[in-house]
Amino acid sequence: MKQDTIVIFDYGSQYTRLISRRLRELSIFCDLVSPSIDESFFKDRNIKGFILSGGPNSVFDKNSPKFPSWIKKKNLPILGICYGMQLLANESKGKVEKTDKREYGNAELTINSNSLIFKNIPKKNNVWMSHGDKIINLPPNFKIIAKTKNSFCAAFEHQNILGVQFHPEVDNTEYGNQILSNFALEICKTSNKWTTKNFIETSLKNIKDQVGNNNVICGISGGVDSSITATLIHKAIGSQLTSIFVDNGLLRKNESEEIMKFLKEGLGLNVLRVDASDVFINKLKDITDPEQKRKIIGKEFINVFEKESKKIKNVSFLAQGTLYSDVVESAIIKDGHQVVIKSHHNVGGLPEKMNLKLLEPLRLLFKDEVREIGKELGINKEILGRHPFPGPGLAIRIMGDVTDYKLNILREADNIFIEEIKKANLYDKIWQAFAVLTNTQSVGVMGDNRTYQKCVAIRAVNSRDAMTADWSDIPYEVLSSVSSRIINEVEGVNRVVYDITSKPPSTIEWE
Repeated sequence: MKQDTIVIFDYGSQYTRLISRRLRELSIFCDLVSPSIDESFFKDRNIKGFILSGGPNSVFDKNSPKFPSWIKKKNLPILGICYGMQLLANESKGKVEKTDKREYGNAELTINSNSLIFKNIPKKNNVWMSHGDKIINLPPNFKIIAKTKNSFCAAFEHQNILGVQFHPEVDNTEYGNQILSNFALEICKTSNKWTTKNFIETSLKNIKDQVGNNNVICGISGGVDSSITATLIHKAIGSQLTSIFVDNGLLRKNESEEIMKFLKEGLGLNVLRVDASDVFINKLKDITDPEQKRKIIGKEFINVFEKESKKIKNVSFLAQGTLYSDVVESAIIKDGHQVVIKSHHNVGGLPEKMNLKLLEPLRLLFKDEVREIGKELGINKEILGRHPFPGPGLAIRIMGDVTDYKLNILREADNIFIEEIKKANLYDKIWQAFAVLTNTQSVGVMGDNRTYQKCVAIRAVNSRDAMTADWSDIPYEVLSSVSSRIINEVEGVNRVVYDITSKPPSTIEWE
């Protein structure tokens, strides 16, 4: 059966990704996509409804993102949120203008209708507003179903089209989860069976059907995503899968040996190790642009896999541990245009033409959902608890060009950081921790002598799904030990700083 799906169109709001999180938490499957996406993308989905997100634009601006024309003929429920509501009003011959009294922050909502969208919600409740435009003329046949002090129309409805001016996806909206649940379950009649067990059962069948009698090679890094990808595919097709671990020379200290051990002994996978470190590092010589680094690494991975695939009979597929957060970050909507935050080497970094077809069974999952899949598959805690490590490896944790000298500095600094947080019993409490070798040099004094050496930044964050993250509050004494050890043990470094920015506005990785 096709997967029941709520389609979310991303118009660039800082809160958009929370909509998909909230629905997934309700066991409702959803797709977060660009408004310009073609209808054919959803041929394997059973679409039950649409959500139009908020965004920074005004609907009357010439270059503002538009209403997807193809969804009209579907005659399915539509929920517009903030900009999405204004877009629906504009599309339905209502009128939207800038307002003198903008609404930002908490507001009291008064419900004046028995609409299903407000089922089991008190007539008065608190919501979160963030808008500078408002509807001044209601579209024909639409009715107001809620208001606030500054918005005579804080929510409207016409048949199966609904709009709310506030943001139900944020925690500050008191009954936001209930509103999204009412829309998806009561109005769209969506199945809420998006569970790890159902996902695994469906994935195993889909993998078998897609692969048939062909063989698959899986690019595996030893991280959680690729390890679970390989385990899931192995469960589906057994000996038809060969996992290939590419040592690209961009790994952490002792990582190559550790990865091979737990992939073979811990997961029981058929794994081949390919040492391509010289190739990758030579290709990255003098490359400073992070996007270019990612694309070079993505291309070289494919080159290695295609070369190795020729040694294995009947290989037609390349499997990767691509996640939903990778896909979303590689193309989002901002200011009315599709914008790449950063190309993930396994998404935007792939060459346009490949001889192998892609197999990405985790492509629709967030990071925390992947770990739940791993638990269901029986993967041990040591593997599931590993901090995420980017596919391009240390190349995107070195600012500027990548050299063996810089890699050695970063490996030692990173290893010290991880050792110290493990010693302090913090490793399992932190979602991801790592060191970055910046391209900044600064003056220092060591042994009464002037130094002019490199600056290492250390970063630790807590997150659920890599879509948002907060910096970790590491005790000062631990930070002091980390800094002292790096300065004393890593030659070429005279300064250590701690990164205390969240995502957004920053990304988790520096490049």
